[in-house]
Amino acid sequence: MNAEVSSATILRRENLGFALILLINWVAEIIRLPHLLYGDPIEFNWFRVLLRSVVIIGVWAWVYFTTRGLIKRLHRLEEFMLVCSWCRKVGQEGEWLTMEQYFGSNFDTQTSHGICPECSQQARERLARQIDEAAAKD
Repeated sequence: MNAEVSSATILRRENLGFALILLINWVAEIIRLPHLLYGDPIEFNWFRVLLRSVVIIGVWAWVYFTTRGLIKRLHRLEEFMLVCSWCRKVGQEGEWLTMEQYFGSNFDTQTSHGICPECSQQARERLARQIDEAAAKD
């Protein structure tokens, strides 16, 4: 199953779940469930069922668009990233961007620089060798 099919399946199931909740909302009012359970008046309450429907649709819209956005972002993160072996620029749509530009433009992520423990150790060793060489020359 490819990524597009699984995305559509997720969203379809989500929509089906909310449609089922809406259906239950209306059926409960049609069979007078509030009257049977809580002793409410027996007449059909349009305001109650419509208000519940609006709330359910609002929650559905928020969940649907949030899920769709997360799925799109996940697919972008799952794709292979083309990185230059020499300068570490990222290839995107025929353009080569620095890592900072790529992450800043595609993920709204600010970048900062640091040094990993291995590179730090190598830098210390290189600096110590340079100091020793300089001391040996004097």
